[in-house]
This record gives sequence, structure tokens and C-alpha cells, in this order.
Amino acid sequence: MKSYRYSFQLFGSIILLLIGIAWIWTTRTVGYAQNQDLLAAPQEGFIAPDFTLGSLNSTEFTLSDFRGRPVVINFWASWCPPCRAEMPAFQEAYIEFLSRDLIFVGINATNQDQLTSVEEFTKNNNLTFPILLDRSGSVSSLYNIHSLPTTIFIDRSGIIQKIIIGGPIPTALLRVEFDNLLKE
Repeated sequence: MKSYRYSFQLFGSIILLLIGIAWIWTTRTVGYAQNQDLLAAPQEGFIAPDFTLGSLNSTEFTLSDFRGRPVVINFWASWCPPCRAEMPAFQEAYIEFLSRDLIFVGINATNQDQLTSVEEFTKNNNLTFPILLDRSGSVSSLYNIHSLPTTIFIDRSGIIQKIIIGGPIPTALLRVEFDNLLKE
């Protein structure tokens, strides 16, 4: 009877040990994948991912071409009320900072918008800064954009200094953020 009980305890211990090892291995693998996803998302203090997009006027824009100059990127859509509300402030700040070596672009989430609506909105609001078209949504995905508008401030070294999710952003705040980028 004692050998049967000993065999049963040994078998139970081995099963528990195997379950524990399987649990540790499974959670370690899942945790690693989740952490890599978190690190892949652009964050303040990290290098902004490079991309190339075409614009409304058919020119291409590659972010890395502007290394050495501060860049501000605004993700928006023509159907988005806060996006629409902040565009006059962006246009005003763009004109004000045009001669100060600051690059400003709007990236339209064209995969969620109508190109004709983008063109009409841009024309009706006299937007003169470059409007890039994210037709496939690849750049929005690259930057982990889940809310519109989202504005990203990148310094001369290509490091993300600030991310503002939501809007509308007032002109005064844009001036402060633009000045901060130019001081660095």
C-alpha cells in the first residue's frame, strides 16, 4: 500500500512540475511578445519611425529627409470635428513659423476619409502646409494612432518630444510647442 501511495505522490508531483514549467514558458513567451509591441509604438523620448507618403500636390515626403530640422506631424481627417476646429490654428502657426526652419505637415487618414472631402476642406480653409495622404493607413498604424487628431512634435535629432492626443489645440499652445522645438 505504501509503494502505491508513493508512486501516486511522485506521479502527481511530476504532473504539477510539468504544468508549472508549461505555465512559466507560456506566460514568458506571451509577455515578451506584448512587451515588444509596446516598445514598437512611438513614444516620447524615442526616435520617430521613418515613413514616405505622397501629398495632395503629388510630391513625396520622407521624414528622414528632414533630420536636423524640427518636425511637427498632425494626424487628422476631414470628418473629425476637433480636427476641423484646430486647422485654422495650425495654418496660422505654420505661416508664423515658416521662416524659422520648422517643418509642419498634416497627415490625412485617407483610408478613413474621402479624397474629395480632403481636397475640398483644404481648399475651403486655405491650408497651405503640406497635406500628406495615408491612403493605406500604414503610417497611422506605424505611429499607433487610435484617436484623431494626434499631433507629434519631433526634435532636430528625430526624437519624439511630445505627443498630444485630441484637440483642438489652440494657437498659443502651438506657438509654445513650436518654440520649444526650435530652442533645442
